Amino acid sequence: MKKVVIIGGGFAGLNIAKKLSKSSSHQVTLVDQHNYHFFPPLLYQVATAFIEPSNISYPFRKLFQEKGIRFFMGEFQELLPEQKKIVTSSGSLDYDVLVLAMGAETNYFGNEEISKNALPMKSIEDAVEMRNHILLQLEKAVRAESAAEKTRLSNIVIAGGGPTGVELAGMMAEMGRNILTKDYPEANFRLGKIYLVDGLKTLLAPMSQKSQNEAIKVLKNLGVEILLDRLVQGYDGKEVSLSDGSKIEAATLIWASGVMARAVEGVPKDAVGKGRRILVDAHNKVNGLDDVYAIGDQCLQLSDVKFANGHPQLAQVAIQQGDLLGENLINVALGKMMEPFKYNDKGSMAIIAKFKAVVDLPKGFFKGFFAWLVWLFIHIIPIAGFRNKAKLAFNWLWSFITNDPTLRLIIRPDKKD
Repeated sequence: MKKVVIIGGGFAGLNIAKKLSKSSSHQVTLVDQHNYHFFPPLLYQVATAFIEPSNISYPFRKLFQEKGIRFFMGEFQELLPEQKKIVTSSGSLDYDVLVLAMGAETNYFGNEEISKNALPMKSIEDAVEMRNHILLQLEKAVRAESAAEKTRLSNIVIAGGGPTGVELAGMMAEMGRNILTKDYPEANFRLGKIYLVDGLKTLLAPMSQKSQNEAIKVLKNLGVEILLDRLVQGYDGKEVSLSDGSKIEAATLIWASGVMARAVEGVPKDAVGKGRRILVDAHNKVNGLDDVYAIGDQCLQLSDVKFANGHPQLAQVAIQQGDLLGENLINVALGKMMEPFKYNDKGSMAIIAKFKAVVDLPKGFFKGFFAWLVWLFIHIIPIAGFRNKAKLAFNWLWSFITNDPTLRLIIRPDKKD
């Protein structure tokens, strides 16, 4: 049996692992620094205390029971292609075939001040930290004596007007409208605002103009301050500096403004392209390396005619690449040829606020409550584990009916030396 080592348990890694688990010619080992798979599109709902982290996460070892997939917990450190070996924080692993599927991480564009003081949202830990931080600022705002200090502690600036930024702004605006007055009757939070800042002239840039206009309309109706055609240039923990020279006093800056692929020590420098993405051929094989493949957000494939500049870093691309590479590796073991990857764009969607969403399809557009239901349905289906789907559906339904979820807990682990 060929030893296939997959690094990263996101959409791409999980899908190829499941596909290869059906093959008698491959022994699959999945490596991840966490012991669970999670669903990134719903991180913002964990960050806003709307759902629990356990609703969108599932342990790998539970997931792989009776599937023949092995799990190795460790953080990737280095690739040694000459020895066909990888080095992790927990030891080394040999491979016959290596699949890099570590995804992307937050890109601060070299701004150390923002990196130090802003809140990212790429992991479960990030989402829980954001929830804790926002709730702590509200507690401080209750005790603040001056109106100016209440405003600073209550202000939230979100950098990035893509789907993540829009979803966060909408959910936080709903939270401010429906929850704050009930939770903090002794305080006046009307002084605080949610600011959504983006360097482009519109929100949801990759989507249709109809979706962009709907997002701006709904968020403005919710009271979100939308600042377009300007960038966040600095943040010292108290004041956000914008590229037009203006400043916003705020205790919270959420950074949803860009990502870059995770670095892989050992990949040839000429095989690394824009955004640190690894250059691959039509079959996702890394340029210049044998038996090493890259899929999902981590790769840059320029062979697809319809996506000459590379595929968007979306879940659907990762899922489709994982499925096809799994099939291709099985076909190679059977003496068959590999099929080149071609992305089937099924459309895109974004939730804006309660009962408000937009959906772009290849041949159409729709919005509103029906779009919200479609978004809800599409995002529940991929969640790992039936129990998680049932819990998530119930929690969502209850939270939307009551406008008052009970997850606003400030839980900080005791940090010991």
